[in-house]
Amino acid sequence: MTQAVQTAIQASAERLGPPVYQLRNVTRSFAAGRIKALDPVDLDLREGSFSAVIGPSGCGKSTLLKIMAGVTPPTTGSVMLYGSPVVGPRTEIGMMYQQATLFPWLTTIENVLLPIKIREGAAAATAKREQAQALLDLVGLTGFENVYPKQLSGGMAQRTSICRMLITEPQVLLLDEPFSALDELVRDFMNIELQRICMSRNATALLITHSIPEAVLLSDTVYVMSPRPGHFVEAVDIDLPRPRTLDMMTSPEFGEYVRHIRNRLDLEAASA
Repeated sequence: MTQAVQTAIQASAERLGPPVYQLRNVTRSFAAGRIKALDPVDLDLREGSFSAVIGPSGCGKSTLLKIMAGVTPPTTGSVMLYGSPVVGPRTEIGMMYQQATLFPWLTTIENVLLPIKIREGAAAATAKREQAQALLDLVGLTGFENVYPKQLSGGMAQRTSICRMLITEPQVLLLDEPFSALDELVRDFMNIELQRICMSRNATALLITHSIPEAVLLSDTVYVMSPRPGHFVEAVDIDLPRPRTLDMMTSPEFGEYVRHIRNRLDLEAASA
């Protein structure tokens, strides 16, 4: 990582609230060091910020997210969350994957309450039922709390997954292409819903995506990653007002951000 990139990343971080995540010199290798997935990565995420990481397939984006979630250990470097090392899953972290992964034998609200039941027991889950219902209402699933996953559309299943993530009241949301399997119209709706939820809870979020418009629409900062072994080559500040709207995607400013990031990705691909 060049000094210019480090300076840009630091400037992006300092625009917002106090630090939540701090990654220093994080690398990851596999096969006894023969395969390097991540070159050194430094990253600060500030409270209430929404960031995105975009890069080519196989560049290490999902590996980085798993390291931040405490699911995969780094080969070198440190990952700090609220000043303490991340050495395993943490209650402050909510993780959402590409697929909804709902349990088919549980109703919608039972799927939402499952993390509470696992962590704290059935009585605690029952006590949180009203809160789970409020979350379902928040994402437009009123009336679907007692149906099973096979009766939900793809968008409804993903909204259920959002509620399941939020029921534990995480302070940080790590999102691994959560809407990539949805059609474009549903995906746009879900992105606006995600923005609304994050803003209402002042959550700190990091999104992995292959979609440049999605990254620009949602993010305060977009981190552009090189081909494997992945490292950040640019931090692009997105200076658009919030709340973001779908109409913004047709503006010249939005288009310029998309073009800039696409050109940078093309440049990195050509030099790989």
